[in-house]
Amino acid sequence: MHKARVLMAANQGLLTRPQALDAGLSPSAIRHLVNTGQLVVLRRGVYADGELWRSLDVHRGQHRLRTRAALLKMRRSWVVSHDSAAHELELDILLPPEPHVHITRPGFTAAWTEFGVKHHLAPYRGDQVVRVAGLPVLDLARTAVDIAREHGTPYGEVACDSAMRKGVSKADLAAACAPMANWPHVVRTRTAVEFARPRTGSVAESLGRLLVEELGVDAPIEIQFPVRRPDGRVAWLDIVLGAHDFEVDGGAKYLPVEQGGLATRPTLEVLWDEKRRERDLHRLGVGTSRVLFEDYWGDRRREALRRMREEYDDTARRFGTQLPERLVRDARELRGEAGA
Repeated sequence: MHKARVLMAANQGLLTRPQALDAGLSPSAIRHLVNTGQLVVLRRGVYADGELWRSLDVHRGQHRLRTRAALLKMRRSWVVSHDSAAHELELDILLPPEPHVHITRPGFTAAWTEFGVKHHLAPYRGDQVVRVAGLPVLDLARTAVDIAREHGTPYGEVACDSAMRKGVSKADLAAACAPMANWPHVVRTRTAVEFARPRTGSVAESLGRLLVEELGVDAPIEIQFPVRRPDGRVAWLDIVLGAHDFEVDGGAKYLPVEQGGLATRPTLEVLWDEKRRERDLHRLGVGTSRVLFEDYWGDRRREALRRMREEYDDTARRFGTQLPERLVRDARELRGEAGA
């Protein structure tokens, strides 16, 4: 097994069956290692080091190893694409119900799935290919629009927002989409590109903005809008519609950093400051709502939309349908848009 472990260490934790046999492992020894969890079967004839596999993040880390296992069986040229490229590029995406390894080869637009790998035939430019950890991968802009075309809403909007968060411009996304004019599902790709904005802070905020847009209020939506509180601190509001702030809440903001969350203070302090923050916003003429991740799906979505509309209408009655001009001026200064 020592020789096999050396081979796995040199091959990112993977071992093929011929390599295992060449390292002196008999078929019965391979079966024993699999049965005891020392090896994990990722594909027929491709194994992963069990300890490494269990240490990886169940979504991104394990997917990346599955991608490498699939590529060991490929005989033709390819590039990593779609969701698999997103994981390599550390692009935040919404995971589809049935995740596959995705690869693309040049050709006319077509796709088929075999043994957990989705093969895409589609043209791409040489300058759209980047290398990540030794693998040829389609770049951020192409990956985002590929996901939009492959999965539709909300996956595409999330991916395009995420790409812009990593520095991709709207023009880059549009340029990546332009050659797809006659490809299947290009309409939903264009919709995702049009939706994308660079200030959206997370996957949950992209989903929240889709929810706010669904309210059907004819008013511009501001994201990451800065408001100076009476004590001088700045509150960054997630999604502002008229004079109403929709805050996207997740458990990570209350979980201590040492437990994998974002909180650097005790939970009670975080919650108490939120109460003070909402009180300050109401004094400044801004209403507030809370949106949770479960609000985006199924029956909860319909209920959330009803509640959000009621809360928005209540704010409109109390404060009007526009932010106070002084807050708009302050926001321009805080964002540096007025030369401040």
